[in-house]
Amino acid sequence: MINFNESAIDQMIVHKIGKKHQDENIQFSKSPLVLNDEIKELLNRYFLSPFKSDEYFHFFHESDLGLNEVYHYVEKIFASPQTFYDQSVNLAKHLYEQSTHPNINAGEFYIVYFKNFEFNYEITDAIGLFKSETRDTFLKVYPKGDNFAIESDQGIDIKKLDKGCLILNQEKEKGFVVATVDKLNKGDDARYWVDDFLKIKQREDNFFQTGQVIKMYKEFVVNTLPDQYQITKADQAEMLNKSKKFFKENDNFEIGEFAEKIFEQPEIIDSFNKYRSNYESENDVHLSTEFEISDSAVRKQSKAFKSVIKLDKNFHIYVHGNRDFIVKGFDEKTGMNFYQVFFRNEL
Repeated sequence: MINFNESAIDQMIVHKIGKKHQDENIQFSKSPLVLNDEIKELLNRYFLSPFKSDEYFHFFHESDLGLNEVYHYVEKIFASPQTFYDQSVNLAKHLYEQSTHPNINAGEFYIVYFKNFEFNYEITDAIGLFKSETRDTFLKVYPKGDNFAIESDQGIDIKKLDKGCLILNQEKEKGFVVATVDKLNKGDDARYWVDDFLKIKQREDNFFQTGQVIKMYKEFVVNTLPDQYQITKADQAEMLNKSKKFFKENDNFEIGEFAEKIFEQPEIIDSFNKYRSNYESENDVHLSTEFEISDSAVRKQSKAFKSVIKLDKNFHIYVHGNRDFIVKGFDEKTGMNFYQVFFRNEL
């Protein structure tokens, strides 16, 4: 995770990105801002506090990394910080050109050069790209004669960053280390920030490996096993619970150890290994056989471990413990399946 404790704003500029769909233009600042220490501290909090995840990315391009516009412009800034203004203009133009969807709002675009970020125990510089699109209404109360007056005003809530990206001056050859935030938009039209403007792909680190293995494993247990073997929903629930325990209790993942503990039967282990190879090919990813388990990735994928048996539209059975305490049967009188659930105490 990035450590911001000693970070400091070195340069900062703001450009206004108009709503392209309505033919609003860009308003360029003439020069970087001059900020006092109090404002710098507030801006540091506004820009950096949302970045709490261990999920990181790299810039990419299908044919040549240098053709990724944001990568190209920030590379120039890192190499020659005196080009900060010129490249900020290029970045603003690029963002404007990607803001074609009618749902994309106008807003201020902040380009910030930071000093003293810590990442992987190394001190590095970083460039932040942020966009504010929403306005909040604030009340101002102030003395007026013998009374008080109240007025409203529009402004930015420093606890609500709309869109943000941090680019660390590390792993340049791979596309730099990138972190991103988008608090506003979740629909397909909102992918412009990640897919069109930044154009990034996930960094293949421990976070990536942990998340991909959990996703692959759940798909195998839920979608493939029932077709190949007599695996009941209760058996699936037991496997998901065992895997959840494995990822929470172990610091490191080793594919052979994991398969033996979860599946036990050699034929199921063979099926799992074949599925893993097919998953890599179909999704164009490489899954390491050994890696350090990322706790934050496990938390993010926590829904994958939910062991729920859904019975028609009447009941859900949440299985958290011993699979031996739940038994499936068939009632000939009603012609319906049933589950017996054994327990000692109601809680």
